[in-house]
Amino acid sequence: MSANSWVTARRNAKVHVELSGPPQTMLDMLYAKALDADAAHPVLGDPYAKQLVGQLDYDWRKSPITPRWLPAITVRTAQFDIWAGQFLSVHDRPVVLHLGCGLDSRVFRLDPGPDVEWYDVDYPDVIALRELLYPSREHYHLVAASATDPSWLAAIPADRPVLLLAEGVSMYLTKNDGVALLRRVVERFPAGELQLDFWTRLAIRSQQKTNRVVRRSGSTVQWAVNAPDDILESVPGVRLMRAVSMFTADTVPRLARRYRLFARMASRIPPVRRMIQFHRYAF
Repeated sequence: MSANSWVTARRNAKVHVELSGPPQTMLDMLYAKALDADAAHPVLGDPYAKQLVGQLDYDWRKSPITPRWLPAITVRTAQFDIWAGQFLSVHDRPVVLHLGCGLDSRVFRLDPGPDVEWYDVDYPDVIALRELLYPSREHYHLVAASATDPSWLAAIPADRPVLLLAEGVSMYLTKNDGVALLRRVVERFPAGELQLDFWTRLAIRSQQKTNRVVRRSGSTVQWAVNAPDDILESVPGVRLMRAVSMFTADTVPRLARRYRLFARMASRIPPVRRMIQFHRYAF
């Protein structure tokens, strides 16, 4: 279903929402994408986010998201859209595990073909909300479970290449849970990719104190990954394809000039450049 026809079909529906903890952060991410969609020169341009913000019965004035937040969110999402699209273009009959999907519309933005089995995975209350808000589609599955629960993976077909995509998830996990999750995926599937973003130890310390999205949700951020070697040493069988800073991502040129200048300055300070990283591994 196209974005326009979906918006028309659901214009009059209103859905009440109450969330807390890490799932609450997905509302702020959604709001940021909706603001970006209304911008004169959007980075992501997600029409689904704009529609959902209007459809949810929620006081968006409570969100800490302001226009200055948008680059950190939309640059990341747009970068993973690019990488996921590249993976889908070169693999036959793949499986996609979109962990901590929240209310993100990636499966609809990328619109994968009929040979792709796509699984959106998140907490049960989040999945219940997705069922109310998003249309169904063939070869698209919703999994109501914590990403770190080992049981749900047993139901996923393991004879195909897999893409594990986890955006804005790793920092909310413990190191032991995060590493165990990645190892389970690598051990279960014959080949594939891991695409995740990570915060360094410096970022974990600073974001826990200053990030209003994290603080308002009452969440704790804890798993710090300082460099790709942290993953390569912990998850046997993977090799690094690419690691980029948020400030040097492929999607930074889409930003307004003042944000591009800020990103350029931040990229020249090594501890700052490394704080938020996007990683891509193959196995």
